[in-house]
Amino acid sequence: MSLKSLISTGTKVWLDSIEPTLVKQNRAMGATGATSNPIIIADIIKAGGFDEKISKLADQGLDESAIAWQLNDQLVREAQDVFLPVWEQTKGNDGYVSFEVDPLLEDVLDKHALPHDQRVKKYVELAKKWAGTHKNRMIKIPATDAGLAALEEVAATGITINVTLIFSQRQYIAARDAVWRGAQRRKNGLSGFKSVYSIFVSRVDVYTEKYVPELSKDAQGKVGVVNVKKLWRMNQEFWKDKKLPLQQEIIFASTGKKLKWQSEDYYVEQLAGSDIQTNPPATNDFVEKSSKQYTRQVDKMPADAIVREIEQKVDERKLEQKLMEEGTQKFAEPQKALQKLIAEKRASLAGAK
Repeated sequence: MSLKSLISTGTKVWLDSIEPTLVKQNRAMGATGATSNPIIIADIIKAGGFDEKISKLADQGLDESAIAWQLNDQLVREAQDVFLPVWEQTKGNDGYVSFEVDPLLEDVLDKHALPHDQRVKKYVELAKKWAGTHKNRMIKIPATDAGLAALEEVAATGITINVTLIFSQRQYIAARDAVWRGAQRRKNGLSGFKSVYSIFVSRVDVYTEKYVPELSKDAQGKVGVVNVKKLWRMNQEFWKDKKLPLQQEIIFASTGKKLKWQSEDYYVEQLAGSDIQTNPPATNDFVEKSSKQYTRQVDKMPADAIVREIEQKVDERKLEQKLMEEGTQKFAEPQKALQKLIAEKRASLAGAK
């Protein structure tokens, strides 16, 4: 029951999946939210779970892209139903499911990619479309140049936003300030205003192991944690005097084990105590099966010497640039693979008729 131990420290646990069985299992374990992922939809299609739905949508004339979004919408709706009681109980402070807008907007390999201004407009348009009138749906927008430029307008419409793919202080501040500017323009005031900022943790340590080998053994593998804890502190500081009814939180994202020497719950343990952890299913399973008693660690930094070494040796600008290049492709590639899979499935189902 260690997931309960983690939650007792003050951490909200969300699931990095919207697979229906996993959503119900994790809710029973204490999870209070989830986030969407095109890989999940692909796995269900491969198992034949969406055959009937794909046939029906194809008969209506929908292409593979439109079908992919219909399937995503269905799964997010189902997950929302599971977590809606949490949303109601917490008056909108928890119980959300994040819906990712089109990752192909940032596909660097697309020769026909939209120019910046059109991408900004598209983010606003898609955010409005997929937010609809859903109570406990967050719209996930990446902290790319176009994504950041769209945030104020999206927040002003009253949409609940999860700003994702954040690696640096620059991105966090730009995202937070844009969302806050937009929030203050909301027609219905700030009573239902909720925003979260997804800081990716483990990918930072993968980066430093590869590109900053000069870090000492004591500092290597701690950069992601130091980075996100600094941003968590900044976030706490910024919002504390705003007197808002709902929390504006950091999501500790990318929390699965990445380096060989790390324990399965390395990041979970280091970040226990506040805000939200969006954990992969395997990470939540490991935590649940362990007998560990978690304690608050989110406001405890490594030794000053380690923090100073990280600040001296890690170039945040280079880190952000490289991880954003990789990150946007890691978002785009599964979406392209999903659309290809749907096209193949649609053809095989049509041939079987």
